[in-house]
Amino acid sequence: MELFESGTETEGGEPLEHAPLAERLRPRSLEEFVGQEHLLGGDTPLGRLLASGRPASLIFWGPPGTGKTTLARLLARTWQAEFVEFSAVLSGVADIRRVVGEAKRRLRQGRRTVLFIDEIHRFNKAQQDALLPHAESGVLTLLGATTENPSFEVIPALLSRLRVLVLHPLDEKALEAILERALSDRQRGLGAWRVELTPEARRHVVATAFGDARRMLGALEVAVQAAPLGAGGVRRVDLKLIEESVGKKALRYDKSGDEHYNLISALHKSLRGSDPDAALYWLARMLEAGEDPRYLLRRMMRFASEDVGLADPYALMQVSAALTAFELQGMPEGALALAQAAVYLALAPKSNALYTGFKAAQDDARRLGPLEVPLAIRNAPTRLMKELGYAKDYLYPHDHPEALVDQDYLPDALRGRRYYQPTDRGREKAIRQRLQEIQQHKARLRARRQKGSGGSGGQD
Repeated sequence: MELFESGTETEGGEPLEHAPLAERLRPRSLEEFVGQEHLLGGDTPLGRLLASGRPASLIFWGPPGTGKTTLARLLARTWQAEFVEFSAVLSGVADIRRVVGEAKRRLRQGRRTVLFIDEIHRFNKAQQDALLPHAESGVLTLLGATTENPSFEVIPALLSRLRVLVLHPLDEKALEAILERALSDRQRGLGAWRVELTPEARRHVVATAFGDARRMLGALEVAVQAAPLGAGGVRRVDLKLIEESVGKKALRYDKSGDEHYNLISALHKSLRGSDPDAALYWLARMLEAGEDPRYLLRRMMRFASEDVGLADPYALMQVSAALTAFELQGMPEGALALAQAAVYLALAPKSNALYTGFKAAQDDARRLGPLEVPLAIRNAPTRLMKELGYAKDYLYPHDHPEALVDQDYLPDALRGRRYYQPTDRGREKAIRQRLQEIQQHKARLRARRQKGSGGSGGQD
């Protein structure tokens, strides 16, 4: 059995014209593959593996429609191996034994076998145990695909012999490239249909794919088939047709226009105003309209530092955790992590002390230029620098009680300047108290030194 047939059939052997659009457009070479740049290329996991020419057992973990099955087929082709595909829902231990027997026969003839198991997380422990010795011995190369976390769904003994590669939801650039190929390819795509896709319809079908190319192509194919023939045999697909094929209305939204800025402003101000309900609504509006979740997470990260700051240091950690959860889950599951972060930010105590303090420091740095570093706190790695007075009067805090000394760390022109002035809200109340204690202790040390009763360092 040949893995890849001529252009008249799909890789599964069906006549090309009868297969769904997503199957017809499935890449037949790594050059055609779009997306997952973090895995493909020279100095990437798959790039290094392909360069070595040595087959390896892998698990592709990622959301639907991101290229897991396609990558498995392309790797088998690159390795010049027989490709055997299983569905974990339909196959059992007896099927595994049969495939292993055939793989051993091929191996005696000098041919390798790649066994691809879709939804490998659905295999039970006995089925996974049956794979273990054969993947380990090299009788076959095991490639698995899963939408679930392999750490919980694959037995440890098998997982330790496989390398897990994480696939991300396809970004808009990748989806638009696939869409363009679908519209222009006359043999495998819709190029012969003379399709005219309006800009609004194009944006909507990409936005509602949520990183899933198969979902996007399925909706496009349904819309094109339903489109009436117009003048010159052109099939015009407008927003209404795409909405019907997707099953989802398009919300008024232009990522580069006023509505984009209106909505992100509404979200930001709802968070600042400590209104979790409004925050959830505006977040949902933007996600439903197809906004990039990473953009929203970047804005929430900024908010965590600008509007919450050290009043609740965990706010930034919540958003960072939401980013990690989204990258692992993709959409739509990952949206809940964004919602959790938004509610946390809305309810967190607010302080812009960190923002205003840093802004004031930036203003001074720009206004006053490169003020000289005080000699006492300069580094002195050479004899000449020591002779010039570098670090001469530096006081090492750990050599003194409370690890506090009366030393100026700002340039002379800024001596006594206070940038960060914490509020009495949230954790900043304790920070404010600590800062006051530090300032009072240093003031006592300074007073002692000035009276000449504290010695050279004026320390307790």
